[in-house]
Amino acid sequence: MKRTAMTATATALVLMLGLAGAGYAETHQVQMLNRGEAGPMVFEPAFLRVAPGDTVHFVATDRGHNAESVDGMIPAGAEAFTSRVGQELEVTLDTEGLYGVRCTPHYAMGMVMTIVVGEASTAPEDFLAGRIPPRARERFEAQLGNL
Repeated sequence: MKRTAMTATATALVLMLGLAGAGYAETHQVQMLNRGEAGPMVFEPAFLRVAPGDTVHFVATDRGHNAESVDGMIPAGAEAFTSRVGQELEVTLDTEGLYGVRCTPHYAMGMVMTIVVGEASTAPEDFLAGRIPPRARERFEAQLGNL
């Protein structure tokens, strides 16, 4: 009888610890908007710092947008992500570093955001390398000023 009670107690403890650990991860909402505080075609917030293991929920507040990681603008070993236009997306970010995100249909209009996972205080030298539309580059540079 004691053995059964100890097993039940141990099971309860494991469940409580598991639930407590799950409580540390957060979900952050990002709205995809036709117009926001920073002007037309924006993610709000446009800069986000999260802990490893946190989830980012991209909300299709206005139709016609998506969220997609930009090639060459995610940490080594991180998994790229993309949503369909008009669809919401939840992505859990485990790899520390900077993630460049764009709305594919509105990339040339500067609809981009930067997500920092962990404690990064500078961007990798090649973060803004490659072909980036001028308006998107301006917004990325402004976002990097938040590091």
